[in-house]
Amino acid sequence: MKNYIYILIICGFIIGCNTSKPITSNKQKSEKELTAINNDTVTIANEELEYQIIIIEPGFNSWLISNAKPEGFYSQQFLENRNYQYVLEWNNRVLQPQRFNPNLYEMQIDYQQGIDYGYEVNYKLYNYFIYFQLTYKQRLGPFVPRI
Repeated sequence: MKNYIYILIICGFIIGCNTSKPITSNKQKSEKELTAINNDTVTIANEELEYQIIIIEPGFNSWLISNAKPEGFYSQQFLENRNYQYVLEWNNRVLQPQRFNPNLYEMQIDYQQGIDYGYEVNYKLYNYFIYFQLTYKQRLGPFVPRI
């Protein structure tokens, strides 16, 4: 039985009008958008534990490669502690759509303390929370999000 942790934040593409640009067909646009979404989809899997995180967020993959601290910089215990605190606040915000933007906090994250999700899952989840806080100017805990 596989358990999945999903973080799906899909932001709309902003398309500017400019008459000097050639008009593309809907088929070409959908292929370009599909390529952009595929390039910005990060899948994190721990096959041994049967956990998987799928993050669909425009810009996250390139941010992770160019801005995040390298793997091994943080200890797994540090990542687990921060992720647990961030997940608690995230899930609280999902349950309060009248108070917090439901377009940002769409679904709960099933992350439980005491389960060893592995380093890669914790590393990328932590970095997603940092990316999210910096990009959307949110604060998910007492810590100032920084790289």
